[in-house]
Amino acid sequence: MEKVWLKQYPVGVAVEIDCTQYASLVALLDVAFSKYATRSAITCMGKSLTFAQLDMYSRHIAAWLQAQGLQPGARVALMMPNILPYPLWIAAILRAGYVVVNINPLYTARELEHQLIDSGAEVIVVLENFAAVFQKVVARTQVKHIVVLSMGDMLGKAKGALVNFVVRKVKKMVPSWSLPGALTLAQVLRLGGGGVFKKAKLTHSDIAFLQYTGGTTGVAKGAALTHRNLIANVLQLETWMQPALRKQLAIAQIVSIGVLPLYHIFGLTVSCLLSFHLGGLSVLIPNPRDIPGLIKVLASRSFHMFPAVNTLYGALINHPDARKIDFSNLKVSVAGGMAVQEVVAKKWLSLTGCPIIEGYGLSETSPVATCNLDEGGFTGTIGLPMPSTEVVIRGVDGADLPYGEIGEICIRGPQVMQGYWQQPAETAAVMTQDGYFKSGDMGVMDSRGYIKLAERKKDIIIVSGFNVYPSEVENIVASHPGVLEVAAVGTPDAHSGEVVKIFVVRKDANLSEADLIAYCRENLTAYKCPKQVVFCDQLPKSTVGKILRRVLRNPEELAQAVAAAS
Repeated sequence: MEKVWLKQYPVGVAVEIDCTQYASLVALLDVAFSKYATRSAITCMGKSLTFAQLDMYSRHIAAWLQAQGLQPGARVALMMPNILPYPLWIAAILRAGYVVVNINPLYTARELEHQLIDSGAEVIVVLENFAAVFQKVVARTQVKHIVVLSMGDMLGKAKGALVNFVVRKVKKMVPSWSLPGALTLAQVLRLGGGGVFKKAKLTHSDIAFLQYTGGTTGVAKGAALTHRNLIANVLQLETWMQPALRKQLAIAQIVSIGVLPLYHIFGLTVSCLLSFHLGGLSVLIPNPRDIPGLIKVLASRSFHMFPAVNTLYGALINHPDARKIDFSNLKVSVAGGMAVQEVVAKKWLSLTGCPIIEGYGLSETSPVATCNLDEGGFTGTIGLPMPSTEVVIRGVDGADLPYGEIGEICIRGPQVMQGYWQQPAETAAVMTQDGYFKSGDMGVMDSRGYIKLAERKKDIIIVSGFNVYPSEVENIVASHPGVLEVAAVGTPDAHSGEVVKIFVVRKDANLSEADLIAYCRENLTAYKCPKQVVFCDQLPKSTVGKILRRVLRNPEELAQAVAAAS
């Protein structure tokens, strides 16, 4: 196939990346620990750790892990928000020769039990605030070793309003729990510090992470991401960022805001692994939904990178205190996880002077597969394929479609997963004979190689045989000045099969259903216009802020979400 997108690459962006320069992801981390030893690597709630400290502490933890008699490739589960020990454990697990299993700390007992049993995790590291959930399922899992962390771990005497607020807020949620034999972080560091760390023998094909995905569409599956997969995506992102970073002649150290959770693949790759590789400082945010608290952090320091999702960008631009933030040094605003709305992109550019660079990817692609260039404006596309990456649009018969036709986005490249953990049938269902991963997302490529995302197959609304793409409806509704947030879904209809239903969070309390429907009729053809409007206080979202259309389509789940929020 002709890689037409390569003609759009600017000077300084490599066409191909070389994964062989690092023998493993651990080798990439080791270089950073040595090269940037005296720099601060991570900071959270007033406390920072240097690369040298990250090196030392992760060695101690790795030595403790190895002393537990785990076999190479053993799985270690991490269940916590963005707190200071998180990156230490990631580095330690990899250095010991084991596999990181990232777990959403807000999982229910049922969801947690499935992931622990499916992964076969033998060790879990859990924040005490979520230990009671783990206690409910521990007897049915293979977990033999338990480490329970606290919010104050490694903070020392760090004080301040943010620390006190986070600790106080979380402790209100702490129920009683009992996990006999559980160790604290201090105990692990003491035991590991007196032990011997043996450098693991790792290759590109060894699994580094089991990143669970698909929980919104069925039983969650573990995407087996290898050391090569993660090295590739880090190097792809590094070269892709060069034009944006060259806007400033000299940046002593890149500061990235770690607002995305590290248990999510986007946050893991960008705010942790990429930041370490660049010798950057990652500012970890434990609770990104606390917008006033986030604004205080952003207003207190200079920063260069801000990876986030559309809803978080929207929440910031609509908060009056956002004007207190100094965005003069911001060079990279990158978005993924969900489509960026034009109104949000334009307002963010007006506020910060830095355009949102929208990318696209999945857990199965480590995650970034395509990304826009730093061209200064909203494109409405998910950009071009990354270096060393091929993307084709295929029809239902598996044949490549010509430019301009909608089909399934299929991806081939070094960042594509090894497969689903112990799920050969599921793996075969998404991997083609010629090595492409079938994303399940619908899109279209133009003659320059730019890809426009249509919708996931399951989200497309079919009205009287016509395809309606929720994102198109949402973009129109979101442009109404009285709307704060919106989500569109299909709902059954006896006459047309489905009709469009929208859920709206109002900015203007006087906005009516009639106002919105009239506005849509001015901007959308009749079958795309919503027939039902539901006003609500908030929309159900994932932990990274992605609106959960699945919940909105299911009355029972929606009722549960509303009850939980209240």
